Amino acid sequence: MIPLSILDLSPVAEGHSIREALDASRRLAQVAEASGYRRFWLAEHHGMPGIASAATALVISHVAAGTRTIRVGSGGIMLPNHAPLVIAEQFGTLEALYPGRIELGLGRAPGTDMRTARALRRNMDAGAESFPHDILELQRLLGEPNEEGGLIAVPGMNSHVPIWLLGSSLYSAHLAAALGLPYAFASHFAPDQLLEAVSIYRERFQPSAGLQKPHVMVGVMAAVAATDAEASRLFTSAQQQFVNLRRNIRRPFPRPVDTMEGLWTDIERIGVEHTLRYAMVGSPETAANKLEAFIAEVRPDEIIVSTPVHDLEARLRSVELFAGLGAEAAHSL
Repeated sequence: MIPLSILDLSPVAEGHSIREALDASRRLAQVAEASGYRRFWLAEHHGMPGIASAATALVISHVAAGTRTIRVGSGGIMLPNHAPLVIAEQFGTLEALYPGRIELGLGRAPGTDMRTARALRRNMDAGAESFPHDILELQRLLGEPNEEGGLIAVPGMNSHVPIWLLGSSLYSAHLAAALGLPYAFASHFAPDQLLEAVSIYRERFQPSAGLQKPHVMVGVMAAVAATDAEASRLFTSAQQQFVNLRRNIRRPFPRPVDTMEGLWTDIERIGVEHTLRYAMVGSPETAANKLEAFIAEVRPDEIIVSTPVHDLEARLRSVELFAGLGAEAAHSL
């Protein structure tokens, strides 16, 4: 069976509040836990009215407090936005509160527009260039303290929070392999370099104290419903959102529509469909066929799924339906 996990952005659905979005994330995690998902990750984005997970560590705590066994973490923390010591203290605190359940996925993109990124980072060049060094520093801060003294994170030291490297490019594949870290690739919105990145990571992986063999998790989007037509309608919310991103329009996560005709140009349609080409949209049978083909092509160790559906009950149902697809797809290979 291919292990399945959840990626959530705490979507602020059109017509709903940020509080409702955060409570919906907790409810989604509870359903994911009951459905057998391995982990539930939340993503750091800033300045986006449709996403409520900017203060990612706080949302992780909100979700972890409402669940019991599922692993909860970041997918990811954009490390150049933060001092490693701050992240070590935050995730050391989370590990103390929810022992054995916290994970730290790290990325190097800003997770926002350049103006907001400058407000977060202050020094844009220094943050990106020091990314590998900051990962090593964070590992030290979360590990055993240096007996000779020096910088310590309290909480943080001796917490040994598992670190993952996230990416959507070949750079991240090389770095994850060199550091011996588990690797998550964002093929749900950056599909073009997926196969090459996975190949590089596996071929160049160097065993580390925390991981002896490569482990790659890949992202997909999914909207699963009783019929293909219903699922396609649900997925128009995601399609609208990606059109809005391309137009630099910031608004809450859109309600679904009966058709995208007239809402995007031909060029926008081609671009969005290309970006979302790995999306598992359809009835359980249709989604299972897509998932089976994807697993056969990529051979991931794990899949993390994002469910961009406006209505909470429909989103929960999609997550429940998708949970049964991983076992069916793996069994048929």
